[in-house]
Amino acid sequence: MLYRVVQDAIRRGLLPAASQLPPSRVLATALDIARNTVVHVYAQLALEGYVQAGVGRGTFVARTVPRQLSTRSGTGLDAADPGGDGSGDHLPADGIGKSPGPAPTPRTLLSRRGATLVDRAGAASLQWGAFTPGVPEVRQFPAAVWSRLQSRLWRNLAPPQLSYASGGGDAGLRYAIAEHLRATRGVHCAPEQVLVTSGTQQSLQLVAQLLADPGDAIWIEDPGYWGARSVFQALGLKLVPVRVDAEGLAPTAAQWRDAPRAVFVTPAHQYPSGALMSAARRRQLLDQAALRGVWIIEDDYDSEFRYGSRPLPALQGLDTHQRVLFLGTFSKTLFPALRLAYVVLPPGLVEGFGRALAELFREGQTPQQAVLARFISEGHYASHIRRMRAVYGARHDALIAAIAKHFGTTLPVMGGDAGLHLVLGLPPRVDDAALAQRIAQAGVASRPLSLYQMRRPATQRGLVLGYGAVDEVDIARHFGRLAGVVERWLDLSRH
Repeated sequence: MLYRVVQDAIRRGLLPAASQLPPSRVLATALDIARNTVVHVYAQLALEGYVQAGVGRGTFVARTVPRQLSTRSGTGLDAADPGGDGSGDHLPADGIGKSPGPAPTPRTLLSRRGATLVDRAGAASLQWGAFTPGVPEVRQFPAAVWSRLQSRLWRNLAPPQLSYASGGGDAGLRYAIAEHLRATRGVHCAPEQVLVTSGTQQSLQLVAQLLADPGDAIWIEDPGYWGARSVFQALGLKLVPVRVDAEGLAPTAAQWRDAPRAVFVTPAHQYPSGALMSAARRRQLLDQAALRGVWIIEDDYDSEFRYGSRPLPALQGLDTHQRVLFLGTFSKTLFPALRLAYVVLPPGLVEGFGRALAELFREGQTPQQAVLARFISEGHYASHIRRMRAVYGARHDALIAAIAKHFGTTLPVMGGDAGLHLVLGLPPRVDDAALAQRIAQAGVASRPLSLYQMRRPATQRGLVLGYGAVDEVDIARHFGRLAGVVERWLDLSRH
């Protein structure tokens, strides 16, 4: 406490430069504290440059002290040289006595790039409940199985597994991922091509940093995943929105003539529209990428959960020219807080990406990776997906029924045959962002479709509704509250 009082008094100019502090014995007696306490305080202040002390001549406030704006006059001069003799002044003469101007706002403290990122951020503060998009049902995760596997691992953990990792991830997990993808997604890869990351956002950052330079063009789906858009924009890439239709990404011939460095796509379940990229569109994309030297970043979003049909094989499995990087995550199939994802790389990129991952991010979570490897190899992962597919299918049907009850066929439903969300379409005149805020006030979550679109004004309006984290029996009640807000809003917009 004494240290902070004296330090603050010096910084504020209440103790002027060259003024003498009381002898330690005198100050200790006056404050009724041990003299050693005062001695230690003076020693620390001297170490930090606030005071100067000499045997037999006392302790004095230094003429030059660590700078901090004075609270008395608004200049740095008072704190640096409150005595006014100029010996502590390192400011230009025209700065003396000037006001530092208005206090900086949180926005002005950021770089232009940082301010743009924050302004356009799409992540919501609410990450649970009806109808939060992109959130799985974590309450049915087999925690007891996971805990048993984790306990077994920790009993036999080797010291290197608690140190910095290297090599692109746990070898057992890379093998398990490769086997799983070959069996379920038609991906052609060896375990060495699998790179384990700390979530899809890290995967995107790594891919963008290693494959593109600032100013390079990258195509993104419009509407499309705002998280990818934020990563690419933060790295200085030129974002080119490309229209999405019922068959997925739909670039024009003119756009192909000005080919980008890379294309980001979600062909298995386009986010957020839910479109499944057709076989013809897939072949066109692969052929053009090979012809023009374009990288394809395939985010295999929500491919595990389809209701009534099997997904088409991954683009990566159809690629014969090694242009596709395949991204996957365990956030939707297990739980988001796990923060484990992966990239399947073309063979020529494996070494460089592995070294860059270690250099930029310092690989870790080795014990968690080892537990996940056993979880997959012992069949628990496949069983959990099968069980959750049935759970999500029932919730999907319940939400479709609730929409039909309140709106019939007056509002379209998009992307309703896969994944953990669907889109409730709205008339073009509706401000879906303002409507989503009003819905939140009623205690229900949603996300405006316009948030996912780059082109302005947004060409599509709607509400993205996630059903993964809401019990089937509660869907009708929660949607009833949402529907009431929507109905009142639509009535007002007609007048």
